[in-house]
Amino acid sequence: MKQILQNLRSGTTEIVEVPCPKPKAGHVLIRTCVSLISAGTERMLIEFGKAGFIEKARQQPDKVRQVIDKIRTDGLFPTLEAVRSKLDQALPLGYCNAGVVLEPGSGVTDFSVGDRVVSNGPHAEVVCVPKNLCARVPGGVSDEAAAFTVAGAIALQGIRLAQPTLGEVFVVTGLGLIGLLAVQLLRAHGCRVLGIDKDPQKARIAQTFGAETVDLSKGEDPVAAGERFSRGRGVDGVVITAATKSSEPVHQAALMCRKRGRIVLVGVTGLELSRDDFYKKELSFQVSCSYGPGRYDPEYEEKGHDYPVGYMRWTEQRNFEAVLDMLAAGALDVKPLISHRFSVEEAAKAYEVLGGKEPCLGVLLHYPRITPGDADCQGEIKRQDRIVRLRENGKTQISPTVGFIGAGNYATRVLIPAFRKAGASLHTLASAGGVSAIHYGKKFGFVEATADPDAILGNRGIGMVVIATRHDTHADFVCRALKVGKHVFVEKPLCIHLAELDRIQSTYASLIAHHRSPPLLMVGFNRRFAPQVRKIKELLGGVKGPKCFIMTVNAGGIPADHWTQDPGVGGGRIVGEACHFIDLFRFLAGTRITAYRADYVGGDGLRDKVTLALRFADGSTGTIHYLANGHKSFPKERLEVFCEGRVLQLENFRRLTGYGWPGFRKMNLWRQDKGQAPCVAAFVEAVRQGKDNPIPLEELIEVSRISIELQSA
Repeated sequence: MKQILQNLRSGTTEIVEVPCPKPKAGHVLIRTCVSLISAGTERMLIEFGKAGFIEKARQQPDKVRQVIDKIRTDGLFPTLEAVRSKLDQALPLGYCNAGVVLEPGSGVTDFSVGDRVVSNGPHAEVVCVPKNLCARVPGGVSDEAAAFTVAGAIALQGIRLAQPTLGEVFVVTGLGLIGLLAVQLLRAHGCRVLGIDKDPQKARIAQTFGAETVDLSKGEDPVAAGERFSRGRGVDGVVITAATKSSEPVHQAALMCRKRGRIVLVGVTGLELSRDDFYKKELSFQVSCSYGPGRYDPEYEEKGHDYPVGYMRWTEQRNFEAVLDMLAAGALDVKPLISHRFSVEEAAKAYEVLGGKEPCLGVLLHYPRITPGDADCQGEIKRQDRIVRLRENGKTQISPTVGFIGAGNYATRVLIPAFRKAGASLHTLASAGGVSAIHYGKKFGFVEATADPDAILGNRGIGMVVIATRHDTHADFVCRALKVGKHVFVEKPLCIHLAELDRIQSTYASLIAHHRSPPLLMVGFNRRFAPQVRKIKELLGGVKGPKCFIMTVNAGGIPADHWTQDPGVGGGRIVGEACHFIDLFRFLAGTRITAYRADYVGGDGLRDKVTLALRFADGSTGTIHYLANGHKSFPKERLEVFCEGRVLQLENFRRLTGYGWPGFRKMNLWRQDKGQAPCVAAFVEAVRQGKDNPIPLEELIEVSRISIELQSA
C-alpha cells in the first residue's frame, strides 16, 4: 500500500510502498477514502526537516541541553550516533482521515466491517487506529467533509476551554484551516466573532461565515478593531490559531480582552508573556491540547478505556462525533475551505503546493475507491501480500539468516548493525505499522519488510529470530519461535511474569522430551561481554576469596505513564533494565545467587529507586543502587569491585582503574563499549558453529526469575 512519509533529517516527502498493517487488539483497520493535509502542522514539520542542524538546534533548546548532558556521560561518538539515529527516521504525515472499516481488532464491538468512519490515521491507503480515535460518519456527510472532522475537533477543544456563552464577543487570531473552523463553531455558539489575518482571501471566507475581520496586510490595528468590535468593553475571549514564532498575538490578545477575559492558544506562538498584561486584568491563559481529553493518555488511546460521560462529557471521540453532527446538520460548512484536490499518487504535487507560494487552505488526497457493500471490501486486505520486497536474495547462503521482529530505536541503532557486522544475513524486518520496517529495511539491506511477524516465524529459510518488541510480547514470540525450530535472540527482558518464564521453560523441556535438539536461546545481557568487564573477570580469576560488588546506576527518570513503568506492558524498570546488572554480578561471581532482597525508596509510587542486595554461593555479595532520581550530568553506570585488599572501578564503560592490582593500573577506551557487538557476535558464532548457548540457559532463567521477584518484592 502507499503511504506518505517525511525524513526528519532532510525534510523530503515521498510516497512509499509499505506493508499493510495487521489489526491489533482494540484497534480498527480502515481503508482510506479521503485524507486532509493539515496545512499549518504539516508545513511546519516539513520546514523543520529542511532546516540545517544549527536551525534545528535553535528550535529545540531543551534537546540541545539533553545532548550536552549525554556527551558528558556517554562521550561524543555515542551521542552523535544517537542524534543521527533520531533524525534518520521516517515520519508518517497526516492525522485527518476518512474511510471504511475493513476489520475490527479483537475487543472492538463499536464498529463493523463496512462502517464509514473518521480517525486520526495518517496519509496511507490502510490505517490501523485505536477505537477511541475513531467515530462513525452519519449519513449525508460526504467523505470530503468528514475528512475535516479531526481538524474541527482541534478547534472545538480550544473553544470548549474558552467556554463561550450566547452573545459573547470573541476574536479568532489566525484564519487558517483551524481558525476558519473555529469561526463557524463560535458562531454556532451564538457569539459575535472578529477574525484577524494577514491574508485578504482568508478574511473574505471568514466574512461569509458571519465574522467581521481585520486585514493585517492593510495595516489595520487589531487592538483598536477589537475595542470597537466590543463596543469599548473589551472582548470576552481570544482563540489564537496562528502559527508564528512571535509573541505578539498573545500580547495583542491581552490588550483586546476585557477584565477577566479568556485567552486560549490552539496554534503555535512565542510565549514571552508580559506579567503586566495579565496582572491588571486578571486574565486567564490556557494552551489547548489537540482533540480533547484523552489525548496522550495511553489508558484511553491505546487500551481503549473510555472516561465515564458523567464525569468527562467531552473526550476526543465525543468531540469527533460533535463535529460530525454539525456537519450533518449543515451548521458547519467545509466546502469553502477546500482549495485543492489530488489523488494519493499525486501527493508530491500536493506538497509542492503546500510549500510553494500558491495560496492553499484545505488540500484533500483521494484514494482508490471501494464500496462498503462489495465483497472486495471484506476480503481485500487478507488477499494482499503483507510483505514488501526490498531486494533480491542472494543465490548462495553463507551465513545464518536472521529475521527481526521490532524496528525500534535500540534495534535499529544497535542490534541490526551488530548482527550485520557479525556476518548474519539480514532477511526480513517486521514492525507494527510497517513504516519503520521499510525505512530501516532499505537502509540496512534487508530482503523483505513486513508488518506481520508471522512472515518471519513461518519462513523456513530464516534460522534466527531477534525479538526487539515491547516487553509483554517477548514470552509469546520466544515460545513460538522455539517451537518452529528457530534460534532466538531476545532483547532483555526474557519475559515479565513468572508464569511466562514457566511457559518458556516448559517449551524447552518439551523440545528435549521429543528428542529434538532445542535451538539456542539468548537474552541481550550485553554487559558481561563488554571488553572491560572481560578484563575484570580475568583479573578476578586469581582471587580465591569472596568479592564485594557495588553497582551505582544513575538510571534517570521516566514518566509514570511510560509503557516501561506499566507492570502489564513493560514489567517495571527492575525487570526491564536492572536485570542487566543482576546478570553482570552473576557473571563476575561465577556462582549462583542464594539470597536477594529489595529496599525501595518510597514517596512517589514508582518502583524505580531501589537498592538490590544479592548474596552468592561463595560468600560474595552484590549491591545494586538503581536510582531514577539523580542528575543527568552524573555518570550513568559505575561498577566497583572490592576483594583481598584491591579495588577495581569501572566508570561508564569507558575508564577501568585498578587500585592495588599487581601489573594492572588502567584500561581506558576512546568510546563507550557496553558489549553489544561482542554479545551478538557470540550468539551468531554459536549458531554458525553449532555451539552451546553463549550464556548458559540456567543462568538466563535464574536472572530472569530473580528480576521478576525483586520487581514485586
